Amino acid sequence: MDRGQLERLLGGGDEASAAALAALRAGACHVVWDGSTSAGSLATIYGRRLRHALRSGVETSGLARAVQRLERHGRPVRLGRIRTADGSWVFVLFLTEDGSALVACTGVRHT
Repeated sequence: MDRGQLERLLGGGDEASAAALAALRAGACHVVWDGSTSAGSLATIYGRRLRHALRSGVETSGLARAVQRLERHGRPVRLGRIRTADGSWVFVLFLTEDGSALVACTGVRHT
């Protein structure tokens, strides 16, 4: 997926998407993988990550919202990633199976 298309998908305005968009515009690297996976399975996995982050104090952005949106989506999703140029944040993108829309976005600070 090209950078311009990804920028358009991130225009939703929630905090995590806005931060991912800013990172992308500042030169972050990105990838959107081929194939898809179950949104329900990812909701379970990222629900565990949310609980871990809350217990351990890991800074996240939009993680609870992403879990909720994945639970409601009910269809397969494609995954993408944006890593800030300095490596301080990694954003995970959950896209519709055809890559035409953003289902959810979450970010985690890497120290």
